[in-house]
Amino acid sequence: MEQDEPTVSNVTINDSVDFSTDDFDKLLKPPRNNFHSYLNEDVSVRFPRTRTNHNATLSSASECTNHMSFTRLSSEAILPGAMNYLSANYESLDYDTCENQLLLDEERKKGYKFVVKKNVARWFIFLLIGIFTALIACFVDISISEASKLKYNSLKKCIDQCISQNCLWLPYLLWLVMNLVPVLIGSILVAYVEPVAAGSGIPQIKCYLNGVKVPRVVRIKTLVVKMIGVICTVVGGLAGGKEGPMIHSGAVVAAGISQGKSTTFKKDFGIFKYFREDHEKRDFVSGGAASGVSAAFGAPIGGVLFSIEEGTSFFKQSLTWRTFFASMITTFMMNIILSAYHGHPGELSYPGLINLGKFDEIPYQFYEIPLFMIIGTLGGILGALWNHVNYKISCYRLRFIKTNWIKVLEALFIAVLSATLGFLMIYFIDDCKSTKEFSMDFPIQMYCEDGKYSAVAALWFQTPESSVNSLFHDSKGSQNDETLVIFVILYFLLAACTFGLSMSSGLFIPSLLIGAAWGRLVGSGLSKLWPNCEIFDPRKYALLGAAAQLGGVVRMTISLTVILIEATDGIFFGLPLIIVLLMAKWVGDFFNEGIYDIHIQMTGVPILPWEPPPLSNNIYASEIMSHPVVTLKTVENVGHIVELLKCVSFNGFPVVDPPTSDQEEINSYGRFRGLILRSQLIVLLQNKIYNEYSEYWDEFLNIEMFRSEYPRYSTIDHVNVTADEKTYNMDLRPFMNPSPYTVQHSATLPRVFRLFRALGLRHLPIVNDTNEVIGMVTRKDIARFRIWRHQGRMGLDELLISDKL
Repeated sequence: MEQDEPTVSNVTINDSVDFSTDDFDKLLKPPRNNFHSYLNEDVSVRFPRTRTNHNATLSSASECTNHMSFTRLSSEAILPGAMNYLSANYESLDYDTCENQLLLDEERKKGYKFVVKKNVARWFIFLLIGIFTALIACFVDISISEASKLKYNSLKKCIDQCISQNCLWLPYLLWLVMNLVPVLIGSILVAYVEPVAAGSGIPQIKCYLNGVKVPRVVRIKTLVVKMIGVICTVVGGLAGGKEGPMIHSGAVVAAGISQGKSTTFKKDFGIFKYFREDHEKRDFVSGGAASGVSAAFGAPIGGVLFSIEEGTSFFKQSLTWRTFFASMITTFMMNIILSAYHGHPGELSYPGLINLGKFDEIPYQFYEIPLFMIIGTLGGILGALWNHVNYKISCYRLRFIKTNWIKVLEALFIAVLSATLGFLMIYFIDDCKSTKEFSMDFPIQMYCEDGKYSAVAALWFQTPESSVNSLFHDSKGSQNDETLVIFVILYFLLAACTFGLSMSSGLFIPSLLIGAAWGRLVGSGLSKLWPNCEIFDPRKYALLGAAAQLGGVVRMTISLTVILIEATDGIFFGLPLIIVLLMAKWVGDFFNEGIYDIHIQMTGVPILPWEPPPLSNNIYASEIMSHPVVTLKTVENVGHIVELLKCVSFNGFPVVDPPTSDQEEINSYGRFRGLILRSQLIVLLQNKIYNEYSEYWDEFLNIEMFRSEYPRYSTIDHVNVTADEKTYNMDLRPFMNPSPYTVQHSATLPRVFRLFRALGLRHLPIVNDTNEVIGMVTRKDIARFRIWRHQGRMGLDELLISDKL
């Protein structure tokens, strides 16, 4: 419907919207809450917001909870796949250091020797991260290699025997069984043991490094399920790769080693206690993610750039060096182990899980640059289409595939579909070539004449990594064009259905395979149009198509360019790759977002982008903050603290001076003195750090008391406080953060956003002109203002917050 003027839908977080199931598609893409300054020169229209009395006072903590729930949470039903909501069930990590008296005492007592000890320990931990990530990657790679050899060798023998005996139904059934058994194991592990191990894990790690606490994402159980699951995925013949999950695995390794304890096995080794803080753990996880990329592609520099581009919100020079060190150690270790496994000890020719093969110098001319731009444009269009198809399939899964046993059946159905499509293509398509034209470990003759084998089987009858390698390096004419067209269509849909299953799998290799196939098809077409022009090599365009397709799906540019250059030793081909990836990203962004961002938005994770929403300087902190505020006095009653923690779910409490006014009505919460966390209060209550018991705990009081409980703090329900102890008092001043970041109520949204994004804050108290706390800003308050871009238009959405996601 065309409109002469843009309209603003005055829907605030307090409002509820009635809708019917007939409007499902409309709800998935609701009318945009457009910010007028994007569409009209008149910028006087203010963004719709909630108005609340700043001077409101609460008689009890429970009243505060009810009020906050009423003003912040949406009670309306959420249809699956809706992307205009944020989940209230995600908590933030606190990357800001709590500089309380205990931390200052530790630094003062231990001095510079302690600083040197921590730096040495950091380098040692990054060394261990590189080694263990490489060991896990080698275990996964060797397991897949041996199982795949067993699978495809058995199938080859069975097919060769049944060709003459006319019993091809037998190898088909055998193929089904060999797909179903590993997929059944992998899907049961993911669906019933650890659901967070599904997929590649990159969106979850991206959220974690952004500052969102994703439950169970870096646990040892997640790592075990991830390792077994990715082996089952590749051996089971699904359109998934082992490279994406390696990034998640490296992050879990880093998180586990750096803490010197295992909460899963309830074992504390008593080492690295000084790293048991969110900001320290984040640095190690970013290094682990980079090591995972290095293990997957043999690209240590690309791993560092991936961690910077897609992951962490904060990077410094020393962290960059340590991350690069861990990535190099991973590559070196994998070189040693895999070279020995492949019978070439000491050769160091296997730096990563995927071996794309070395390209000889690839010549290109300046007049090919427009062709490279066309390849990138095509990759952006196909990548956006793939993302859209996968999004629609994911919406269907959220609506109808909810129980675990149905998730397992869905994975088994895709495994059957994969084997069936491959077998039908091999059976019906007559594409026979000699083995000199293509490379394959298990050639299938089918009905080809002697000396020739099925070129279709070279695409289906090996792991996806091997198929990518074949398309990159096989000679011209190794597959018919009709074969590539059918394969691209079938594998495109199969990969879109596979990503999102209850299986551990990545999308790097399927995207590379799809792009390599249609890129080779383009190169083949060009070589047929100009047969005397040797510059149109299908192998070159297979590499460009693979880069374009993957770039159009994930929208990575810098890191993906370097990863492909390192994986192929093709530094001389860097400019075409950059051109292709930039065009793929720009064209893809015109239609939708990258696949990782789509899945993050579908789950309602309050992730913060790199930049604040533009043209939002007329939105102020006083309008986005949460208020009224639940505060504590510097010396507080123990019973009041216990009841407060039971009544509210907040994780941070401003500490204020008690009011000195004798007025009956107090119009402020008190002068701001500091900030204390729920986890700190629970530890204090567990250890009975009361003023009346000071003679018992004064000597052993130190920061180790809090580190020993990190990261899984007890809940208030597990804290025992007697009736007498509830009458005691607790002095919060030694434990609170006396100098947290604060802003005045007149601060703009971009200024508040930059503080959160750059410093990794969890809470930001808002104060008035006299330093009295009047509100609190958390991640969700900022993340709900999201910029949208679609087909050349842009605007600002105010998302609803719901606890039903």
